[in-house]
Amino acid sequence: MMMDTVADFLTRIRNANFVYHEYADAPYSKVNEAIAKILKEEGFIKDYEIREEEFKRTKNPENKKKLIRVYLKYGPNKERVINEIKRVSKPGRRIYVGKDEIPLVKAGLGVAILSTNKGIIPGYKARKLGVGGEVLCYVW
Repeated sequence: MMMDTVADFLTRIRNANFVYHEYADAPYSKVNEAIAKILKEEGFIKDYEIREEEFKRTKNPENKKKLIRVYLKYGPNKERVINEIKRVSKPGRRIYVGKDEIPLVKAGLGVAILSTNKGIIPGYKARKLGVGGEVLCYVW
């Protein structure tokens, strides 16, 4: 059983990005979809889609699972758009910040993704809305 689905999702993206894969597949969750949406809006990935696929071990059509497929983005000379993607708050140690403590990632070149009472949003939107929350990850 997987404990931290967000860390698994980010690790799959990080590993696929490292070896220049076209896309990365991960188990679907609403949190993963919200993170993928932010990554797309911020220009770190091309796109994402939700897919239903059958389990590989059985032929029963009822055994389907939802996946999220993230299409990675690279520059013209195979330069990575995502230089690093880092999980901050973990199940063993949650990191919460107030509205005045929201971190700037790489002096504003990156983005902090927060889970707030307004949903999962980037750090600059949380500052604008005046809300704090749990820091899920940094991307730059």
